[in-house]
Parts: sequence; structure tokens; C-alpha cells
Amino acid sequence: MKYQSDIIIVGGGLAGIITAYELLDSGKKILIVERDHEDNFGGLARWAFGGMLFVDTPHQRRMGIRDSYEIAREDWFSFAQFDNEEYWGKKWAEQYLHLCTDHGYHFLRKHNINFFPVLNFPERGLYVHGNSLPRFHMVWGTGWHLVYEFINRLKNHPKKENLEILFQHRVFDILVENQVIKGVNGKKENSHEEFEALAEQVVIATGGINGSIERVKENWYKPWGKPPETILNGAHYYALGDLHDATTRINGNVVNLDKQWNYAVGIRHYAPRVHDHGLSLVPMKSTMWVNYEGKRFAPMPLVTPYDTRFLVERICQEPVKYSWQILNAKIAYKEFSISGSEHNVNMRDRNFWKFIYGMLIKGGKELVDKIADRCEDVIMADSLDELVAKMNALTGSNHVKKEYIESAAIKYDAEIKRGPKYFQDEQLIRLAQLRKYIGDRVRTCKFQQILDPDAKPLIAIRSFILSRKSMGGIQTNLHSQVLTIPGQDGSQGAIEGLYAVGEAAGFGGGGIHGYRSLEGTFLGGCVINARVAAAHIKGGTLA
Repeated sequence: MKYQSDIIIVGGGLAGIITAYELLDSGKKILIVERDHEDNFGGLARWAFGGMLFVDTPHQRRMGIRDSYEIAREDWFSFAQFDNEEYWGKKWAEQYLHLCTDHGYHFLRKHNINFFPVLNFPERGLYVHGNSLPRFHMVWGTGWHLVYEFINRLKNHPKKENLEILFQHRVFDILVENQVIKGVNGKKENSHEEFEALAEQVVIATGGINGSIERVKENWYKPWGKPPETILNGAHYYALGDLHDATTRINGNVVNLDKQWNYAVGIRHYAPRVHDHGLSLVPMKSTMWVNYEGKRFAPMPLVTPYDTRFLVERICQEPVKYSWQILNAKIAYKEFSISGSEHNVNMRDRNFWKFIYGMLIKGGKELVDKIADRCEDVIMADSLDELVAKMNALTGSNHVKKEYIESAAIKYDAEIKRGPKYFQDEQLIRLAQLRKYIGDRVRTCKFQQILDPDAKPLIAIRSFILSRKSMGGIQTNLHSQVLTIPGQDGSQGAIEGLYAVGEAAGFGGGGIHGYRSLEGTFLGGCVINARVAAAHIKGGTLA
């Protein structure tokens, strides 16, 4: 089977959809080649919570937040800890910050995308300085609304006849003749019939490699030693790196695959779509975080929202690389949350009053009970003896020691009884600080004791590392053009007619985040570098 077009976009996630939307008014024929079913058009973004980092926006100003490019750049470069030799990642970071508000925030607002009035404040930094100010703008409607708004705009575009979408088509190779891009080829998913699609320009928008746990482990950050035995899959199941490999075969440069944004609190999905499918819990601030034996992490207790990479690294320093959250029902009903659109229905469906009622009054009992009933990693018990017995039964070991948990909880609770004036525990000091910001206060318990008899049942949550996002990928210049593998003299050139956007490009340049993300730059990166690519294909630039 053969197809002919002017521009081929491989991948139907957010970056691919935005690229197609931006190109439709050019009058050129556009072909999207997507491996998944039509029902799943939109990729992982449909399941995302939908936060995006923007700088100096009306939302920030209404909250009295005075942000700027200069402050954001200082935060970004500090948190990223770029390698000295990193060039394009740094350039893309600066470009993102220059473009994100005009060509991200205001662009989306013009397209019926609004944001929740209170901003989240993640990744503030622990030992490395992070976000100085709240910048995490949550899409009102989550990633679900974001994706479907642009799908509908594709379907109703005045030039929609110029767009063709092939679902269940998997691309394996990029066609090149005399160093000129000719198109792609692959196989249909349902029949394995081969196909060829020809075009002068190809845009790679296929996501990263984190849907393959094998590749995650192969590219594990070496200074951390061996990867955990169990890593849950929280990435898109087709983010397998097929087009990374195809790019390498035609002398395109793929970099920084050991730089990954994985999460520390993954639990098994109760209705898995792939092997070891995981859910990403939003780490609760008031839980007592312990290792596989029940020892509280020390000397720095694990607490969010400061440095996700530190959480993952610290857990992976243990002989057995998973952890436990120890808490009680009162903490869980106030703070338990699962990232993404699937379990934030009121926000996804943009039901403001139900969302506020659920957050401030009703609490999360319904979700906690559902997950406790359906997920093996969540354990409830009326006593510490029972809890520890169930924890050891779940793992098939006697690793967890009651005395470790009990001793740590007694000390923690005693400090709470003494009151905030006398806090010396680092977690409690940070909780006192966090509660000063409204975005944290409404979702954080007020110094809740773990062993409080009036807050039972006790809860233990087994937490695995969860594979999520690739921060490395196909290296691109500031026009989203794919760059060649450097020659012996270090020189590189752009492969004419070949672009990479979204996670496939490491969200920009093959490494826009360095080692850490300020968060909100993943979906935001998909929007920005997709628009950059489309502008260059049309012969212009984003001003």
C-alpha cells in the first residue's frame, strides 16, 4: 500500500496533533500515521493531569506572583544541572522560556483552554534550587479536554480535506535517498501488510522510550547502580523508541536517553492495559516514608514537592529498591490523589462546584476505598501488628520490622504533640512552610499524628518506581529540525525535511531539562516545539 502527501507526521499525540493543526492552514496535504486505535487518538496527553509551566501570566499576577524570564531561567538552569557540554538543551530551555507565555499560554487561551485559578507549586528544590514561584498552570478539564479541543479543531478545520489520518499503522523506517527525506514505511497493525508513505517532509512525534521497561533499564543512569527489579509502566505503551532507532540508522543524533523523569510513588493499576501498568500517586506530604524494612529514610526524610529526582535516587540507594508510605485514614482522605485525568473526574469534566466540594468538604474517602479494595499495593489494618503482618505477606518476606515503624512513628507523633514552635523534624518544618501557600494548605493535613487512634485504620502503600517520561531523545536545533551525528570535528548539520517534536525530541533539543524538570514543561514542551516546527515548515518562525 502506498500513500502520498506533502507532510507526514508520525504519531498522534499532543505534539503531532498541534503540528497538524498549525500546518493545515498552509494548504499542504498532511498525513498523520498513528499506531494506536482511533479511540486512543491523543496519546498519553489524554490521561495527563494537564499542568503546564508558563511565566508571568495573568493567572500568576492575579495571585500576586511577580515572575519573569530572568527568574525562571535562573531556576531552570539551577535545577537542570546541565552537563557542561550540553548545547542544544540549554538553547531550547531559553527558547521555551521566551516563547511559552505568548505561544503557549495565550495561544491555548485563544483556543478555549482555560486554567484553574490556583497554581500548583512543585519542584521547589531540596539540595538544588528549583522553582522560586508557582508556575504550574493546571488545564481546567485536564489533558483530556486539551486533547479533545484540538482533535475537534482538526475535524472542523476549514481545510480538513487536506488531512488524512491512518490509524493502526506502525512506522519502522524513515526513507532517504541521496540524503533527501522521501517518507516512511512500516506495517499495518491488524494485517501486518507493509505500507509506504511518501512526502518531502517528515515530523517525528512518537513519544519517548519509557513505554519499554527493557529500554528504561538499558539506559538506567549508571551512577545509581542497577535499576530496580520492578519498575511500573506509567508511560504510553507505544513509546518504544522505534523512530529513535530509525533516526539513528539515517545518521540522526539521539542523545541523553539516561536522563529520565520517573516517579517515586507508583502502584499497580487495578485494571492494567499493559504488563506492570502503574498509577502515579501524587506523593502525600503527611505520610511517613519508609524503606523496604520499615526504616524511615534518613538523615533527610522523603517529602514532596521539592525534588522528584532526589526521591527516586534515594530509594534506589537501598538494597531493595521500593518503599512504603505509612499513614492513616485521616491523612489519606485529605491528601490521597492519583495523577491524571482518569481519577480526577470532576476536574476532567470541568464541574467546578463538585470539584471544590470534593476537595474542601467531601474529601477522598471514595477514591481511597476504591483503590484499597482493588489494588494489592494498598493495605489497611486496625493495628500496627496487623499492618506489618499484611505488608510482609504481600511481599512474601519478613523484611518489614514493626519496631522500625513504631519507633519512628512515636518520635514523629511526639514532636507534633509538642507543637510547631518546637519542630526539629525536617518533614514537619517543611509541612509548616508548605501550609503557608494556599495551593498546598487546602490539600495538606494539619500536623496529623500517624498512630492517632481516632484516625484509623492504619494504611501502608507499597510504592514502586514508575517509568514516565524520556528527557533525552532525538537532537534538534531551534527550528525542531533533526541534527546529524557529530563528525570527527564535532560539526553537525540539520537533516533537511526531518523534524522531531514532543517527547521524541526530549521535549526540545534532545535534552531541554538536563537532569531535572521544573514540571509543566512536558505538555508545554509539546505545544511549543510543535508550533516551532510547523512555523519553520511554513517558512517562518514564532516571533
